[in-house]
Amino acid sequence: MSLDADDLLVFARVMEAGSFSRAAERLHLPKSTVSRRIAALEERLGEKLLQRSTRRLTLTDFGQGVLDHARALAGEVDGALALALHRQQRPTGRLRVSMPADFAHQMLKPMLSRFVRDYPEVQLELDLSPRRVDLIAEGFDIAVRMGELPADSQLAARRLAMFGSGLYAAPAYLQRHGEPQMPEGLISMHGLMILSRGGDPLPWRLFGLHDGTPVEQRSWVGVPDQRTLANAPDMLLQMARDGLGITWVGNQYAQTFVDRGELVRVLPQWCAEPSTCWAVFPQRRLMPLRTRLFLDAMAATLSPLDQSEMFKR
Repeated sequence: MSLDADDLLVFARVMEAGSFSRAAERLHLPKSTVSRRIAALEERLGEKLLQRSTRRLTLTDFGQGVLDHARALAGEVDGALALALHRQQRPTGRLRVSMPADFAHQMLKPMLSRFVRDYPEVQLELDLSPRRVDLIAEGFDIAVRMGELPADSQLAARRLAMFGSGLYAAPAYLQRHGEPQMPEGLISMHGLMILSRGGDPLPWRLFGLHDGTPVEQRSWVGVPDQRTLANAPDMLLQMARDGLGITWVGNQYAQTFVDRGELVRVLPQWCAEPSTCWAVFPQRRLMPLRTRLFLDAMAATLSPLDQSEMFKR
């Protein structure tokens, strides 16, 4: 014997409402469907559950026993719905987020503090290591990633912002080695460069600016002869501040050090390849409220810094 749990729920709702018609209204079903579901349940159980008259419904002894179970099932369903509603009204639970440490410190520190303060029932876990986490296998809800994204059918992505970039060096370095006037002059400089996954330096690609807008026809791609490679942009930025060479860095990261006089823009009439900042998360039909609120908070923080309009060509 197999039972349809929906039929038990209908039975509980009929007895709760006191009539087939009122139960049908509450369930948003035709009265004939409700009557047919009860009849099917009785046939499956092999006994009558209730006696029907024009004025009232009377439970049989067997029906009373089945009703106790049906009410328990209905209570569990109501409890699950109430929990879901509560969670949609007030975010709770564990939220695991991966992002680069320098990005968290320089771009999102106030936003992260506000999120922890505003949603105390959310357990925020931040992984600030440079590794590229496996969201599905490791149970992460969100990862912040820069640049191009590989195709992955299990993941969705939301673009948060596009950041302009440039070349920067310490004033002392430029005093010792001279300041290049054109991109070709970078070849003789010491490049502090990002190490690609293939073990090669990521070339610098520069665009000449016209009225503040990059011009595709004025571009240069190259790699300095002398270079230091690392897969940690914050380390390269520190080396540049120490006067060891020129590095490519997002303008938003460099600005603090420019204001302090620790860095200056090299070739200010040229800009480097922009970086797109993405929030990546598992494909889900229903996203938990805590995840959606965190994504919205990041987007609100970064949108004023978005320079995507500048790079439309």
